[in-house]
Amino acid sequence: MFYYLSEFKHLFFGLNIFRYITFRSAMAGLTTFLFCVVFGPFIIERLKKMKVREISKRADCPDLDPFHGPKEGTPTMGGIFIVAGILFSVFLWADLGNRYILLTAFTCAYLAVLGWFDDYVKLTQKGRRGLTKRTKLLWEIALGCFIGSYVYFNPDTATKLDIPFLKEFIIDLSILYIPFAALVVIGTSNAVNLTDGLDGLAIGCVLIVSLTLAVLSYITGHLAFSQYLFIPYISGAGELAVFCSAVMGASLGFLWFNCHPATIFMGDVGSLSLGGTLGVIAVLIKKELLLFIAGGIFVMEAVSVIMQIFSVRLRGKKIFKVSPLHHHLQLSGWHESKIIIRFWIIAIILAMITLITLKIR
Repeated sequence: MFYYLSEFKHLFFGLNIFRYITFRSAMAGLTTFLFCVVFGPFIIERLKKMKVREISKRADCPDLDPFHGPKEGTPTMGGIFIVAGILFSVFLWADLGNRYILLTAFTCAYLAVLGWFDDYVKLTQKGRRGLTKRTKLLWEIALGCFIGSYVYFNPDTATKLDIPFLKEFIIDLSILYIPFAALVVIGTSNAVNLTDGLDGLAIGCVLIVSLTLAVLSYITGHLAFSQYLFIPYISGAGELAVFCSAVMGASLGFLWFNCHPATIFMGDVGSLSLGGTLGVIAVLIKKELLLFIAGGIFVMEAVSVIMQIFSVRLRGKKIFKVSPLHHHLQLSGWHESKIIIRFWIIAIILAMITLITLKIR
């Protein structure tokens, strides 16, 4: 909304500041942070009164109950004010005529609704751990194919994969880009969901990845920078830096309440929407493979689950005491805070490696 004030710069020169992505990105991050900090306590109290509380006991792994017992009854579905803050901030500071902003906002809202239904089933129907895997997967596939189809048919984007560290080597997936994009969106949304098991772990990593994507979005949408770094230039993609900053601010605001010991959990309404949003942004700016590096923590957590499932089914033996990996480390004697901070450290290192790839080509 404020972006359009720059059109009246002839009336007052100061309005020209709203044209700059850097300024609006900073303001978007600040807006979402303040939104979460101001409205967070009210929403937390409302969730308490509505008895929207975490069920931490796991029938599939009772060994974790001693660690998660104190968390029983903590309000969940805090992703409601994460998503609300992001969309409110984007409405204020982004160019609402930008198609990449609209696609990303749609993704964020779409997966938030899907996550809300998943949380609702968990809380209202005893014995069920949310929507069936098939139901969630079908809705996620539909979204992923929609995004992939948009990229495939949009003349301003391409179906080519830019390979990290290699300047000349490019793979064109053509029509296969549609299922590939769907895989990226589905993978990131569920990977963040799997990582959301310890206080502040997932949201802290989302914060770091969103900051990385903000830089990549700005560079991708800047003709001079993209040409200098030999990366594909996508007109209008720089506006996604505003969205990434909004996610970053919301992450900081939510972490204010979600840090150990947490007073609120984001639930699937938050984890699915945040993960899918990061995935869609990576697809739209053509940094899909870099997301695997930047989001290495999410990849590691998801792979640990996949390895565990295949090992049990094929060998009848477990690789980890329990999956995802952070729970394995808990049962191995690591304190929760140590796991969280060390995972954040790894996420920061991976973010730096991601940005380094822009020069090492």
